[in-house]
Amino acid sequence: MQKTQWTNQDFEVFQINGLEQRMDALISLVRPKFNILGEEYSTYFSSKLGEEFYPHVAKHARRTVNPPKDSWVAFAPYKRGYKALPHFQIGLWGTHLFIVLAIIYEAPQKNMFAERLLAKKTLFNELPNDYIVSGDHMSPLAIPLSKAKDDKLEQLLVRLRDVKKGEFLVGRHISREKTITLSADNLHHLIEETFDSLLPIYKAITNN
Repeated sequence: MQKTQWTNQDFEVFQINGLEQRMDALISLVRPKFNILGEEYSTYFSSKLGEEFYPHVAKHARRTVNPPKDSWVAFAPYKRGYKALPHFQIGLWGTHLFIVLAIIYEAPQKNMFAERLLAKKTLFNELPNDYIVSGDHMSPLAIPLSKAKDDKLEQLLVRLRDVKKGEFLVGRHISREKTITLSADNLHHLIEETFDSLLPIYKAITNN
């Protein structure tokens, strides 16, 4: 199976001025790598979770003025989209790689998903200390899970349940500096290790 790795050039795409110019670079440089990761990890999720998962590479099709500040491939068990479901993502901001499990505001059942996570909050104790949580998929900022376990984790889950725009992401942020040092094999190992650790949380969300 073809593998890939990230370079400084990939991250520099997000510094290119202009929508058309940045999109051209995303399409030629970054999107082919997301396509490779999409093929690899849709197979991974299908085998691990017992239902077919599909890759969804960001197209940024609705943008008319502002160039995208991040890009990604998402994975969900629905061919036509992923935003309404809990989903996994591999993506880039200009500053870091992210590998996350996400529930975003488009998910119509997010209050139920939040209740399930609140009931199984101890699952987060099993995750490594370098993980992050976030309440906004549009922001590159996140909170270290080690600091969030006392109060912020519960606050984010309650907000996911009670606020229409509430969201929840959990996973890893890997700095640009570290990401570009990873070989294809090391990147593969890191992604798979991260997703392996997030599967119990996904199963709790989906009552699997």
